[in-house]
Amino acid sequence: MAAGIEKSTFSPLYDVLRARLVAMRQKAGLTQRELAERLGREHSFVGRIELGERRLDVVEFYWLCRACGRDAAKTASELMKALQKADRR
Repeated sequence: MAAGIEKSTFSPLYDVLRARLVAMRQKAGLTQRELAERLGREHSFVGRIELGERRLDVVEFYWLCRACGRDAAKTASELMKALQKADRR
C-alpha cells in the first residue's frame, strides 16, 4: 500500500480522530467550553478541532487527553489501532 499524503483534515482517517476526540470529551462529561477552559484556551478552540477546521498537533493531543483525565499514551495507542482498522476498508 502506498503511503500517499493528502490533506489529512479532509480524510476519512481524520474523521476517526475527530470522532474519538469528541467521544473522549463527552465521556469526561465536559462541554467544549469546559474543555477549552481547562486548556486555558478560547471556547472556539475545541469546536474548530472537533469540526476539522483546525489541525491538532501531538502536544495539543497530549494536553487534550490530560484535560479529559485520559492517559495520552494509552489513548494514542487505541487511536492508532482505530486508524489502522479504518485504513483497511
